[in-house]
Amino acid sequence: MNKNLIKLAMRLAAIASLSSALGLAESWSGTLVDSKCWNTEENNTKGVSVYVDRDRNMEVRLCSPKANTKSFALVLPDGYTLKLDASGNAKAAGIIQSTGRKSPVMVAVTGETSNNAIKVDSIVNSEPRP
Repeated sequence: MNKNLIKLAMRLAAIASLSSALGLAESWSGTLVDSKCWNTEENNTKGVSVYVDRDRNMEVRLCSPKANTKSFALVLPDGYTLKLDASGNAKAAGIIQSTGRKSPVMVAVTGETSNNAIKVDSIVNSEPRP
């Protein structure tokens, strides 16, 4: 009977650890941008009040990813930015290849964050198709 109780406890512990690992995944929706371009624009404060005079929509359009973009970031609706990991960059490049020159590219991303970057599990184009 003790062996059965121990087996049951081990199974419950395994299920609990799996469910908690799945619970760590988060999701975000925002605009996909060229990370290098975005960093340049964000650090360009020449002649602009950093908090008041920023035109985020213009920056998003300016930094819209191209077919040769290798490094991507996700700009959230509040302006907060998260970089994508290597896997996410590859997945984002695939989305850019499939959407063509459409700008801006809205996406939904799931994964985990670490140091203002997303370890991407999935990324999908969140724009409705015509």
